[in-house]
Amino acid sequence: MKVSDILRVKGNTLFTVSPDQPLADAVATMAERDIGSLVVIEFDDLVGMLTFREVIQAITRNGGSVGTSLVRSVMDDAPLTCTPATEIDEVRRMMLGRHARYMPVLNGRQLMGVISFYDVAKTVVDSQDFENRMLKAYIRDWPAEEGGQAQAS
Repeated sequence: MKVSDILRVKGNTLFTVSPDQPLADAVATMAERDIGSLVVIEFDDLVGMLTFREVIQAITRNGGSVGTSLVRSVMDDAPLTCTPATEIDEVRRMMLGRHARYMPVLNGRQLMGVISFYDVAKTVVDSQDFENRMLKAYIRDWPAEEGGQAQAS
């Protein structure tokens, strides 16, 4: 399974912010939209990610408030990225290795969407559930042996 499969189901709605926008505005957008990340875009290019992790760190450094900080001063300016063709197992490994909860999806320089660790986990669970249902159906429909007894393995 690939990242493109997640985007096809999830859609590619993006919430973006400028690096020179006040952090307070970005936090308000995150709260209003009930989202955990914003993609930071400058001149149509991905330049960073702002997640609740960076926001909490900034608030802690600033004595409990966002103050007058700009997004640029707190964003992750080197976020992990993947492509639509990246395998889900590779994305899972990358996210776990960096403790990343959000990953922009790029096709060349074009931003295709953002996937979250939740999206990856849900995809894996859904895939395993489907496989389990198919295996159970296969076992339930196992052909009977001569003599009327079902074969069990």
